[in-house]
Amino acid sequence: MAVSPLVWKLQRFFNIGNERRMKQAIRLVDAVANQVITNKRNHLLLLLQEEEAEEDLLSRFMRVVGNDDVFLRDIIISFLLAGRDTVAAALTSFFWLVAKHRHVQSEILAEASRVLGPDDDSVSYEQVEKLQYLQAAVYESMRLYPPIQFDSKFAQSDDVLPDGTPVRKGDRVTYHPYAMGRSEGIWGRDCLDFKPERWLRSGSGSFCPPVNPFEYPVFQAGLRVCLGKEMALVEMKTVAVSLLRRFHFNPTTSSDDHHHPRFSPGLTATFSGGLPVLVRQRN
Repeated sequence: MAVSPLVWKLQRFFNIGNERRMKQAIRLVDAVANQVITNKRNHLLLLLQEEEAEEDLLSRFMRVVGNDDVFLRDIIISFLLAGRDTVAAALTSFFWLVAKHRHVQSEILAEASRVLGPDDDSVSYEQVEKLQYLQAAVYESMRLYPPIQFDSKFAQSDDVLPDGTPVRKGDRVTYHPYAMGRSEGIWGRDCLDFKPERWLRSGSGSFCPPVNPFEYPVFQAGLRVCLGKEMALVEMKTVAVSLLRRFHFNPTTSSDDHHHPRFSPGLTATFSGGLPVLVRQRN
C-alpha cells in the first residue's frame, strides 16, 4: 500500500519501519506453527506406542511429508487463513444481511422448527444437511460479500484464456468474486438484491448449486476448489441456526454503514471495526 515499491524495498533492506514489524510478526506466527507441529508430533509418537492412529488433516500431512517442517508450517498457516478468518468474515456478512432482511430470518427460523423441532437446541450433521433455505441464504450472502474479495493465480506455463487473451509463464491473473457477484450479466437485473430464493428450485424448494462454479468462485473451482468447502458450509450453517434460534441481532451501525459496510484492508473481507450489534435473547 506504499506510494512506491521503493519504500518497502528500502525498509526491508535497512530492516526498519513496517518491514521490521512484519519480520517480527512472521517470527511469532512461525513460532506458534512450530509449536503446533511439535505438540502434534509428540502426540503421534505416543499414539504409535499405543498402536493407535490419528486421522485429523495435519496428521495425514505429517505421514506424507515426514519431517518437512517448512511445508507443515505453511499448511498450518493456510488452515488459519483459509479456515478461520474466512468463516468469521462470511458469518459477519451473513448476520448483517439477515438482520436487514427480517423475512429471510423468519424463513430460516421456520425451516429450523420443521427440521429440528421447535424446542430442540442440538443440531446433528444430518439435520444441517436438510436446512435447504439456510444453505441458500448462506450462498446468497457470500455472493454479495465473499470472504475473499479477489484472488490471483500465477501461470506455470504459457496459456490462452477462453476469450483469446494470451497469458505468459509467470503472469499473474486476478479474478474478483466481489465484482462477479454483482455482475448483471451473470445474476440478472436483481444482482444487487439479497434473494436466497434464487438458489432454490421452484416447486420443491430444494437447494440448487450453481450450474457453472466458475461464475461463483467463492470456493474457487476446478482443480483448485477449496478443500474445506463442505466443512466451512456445515460450520457456518450450524453456528447461524444455533444463534438465530436463541437471539435477536440488531446492528448498531451508522446510517451510512447500514447500507454499505466498510472493510479493513487485508486478505479476507473483514468489517472495519467489526459489526456492533444489540443482542436480545428470544423467548
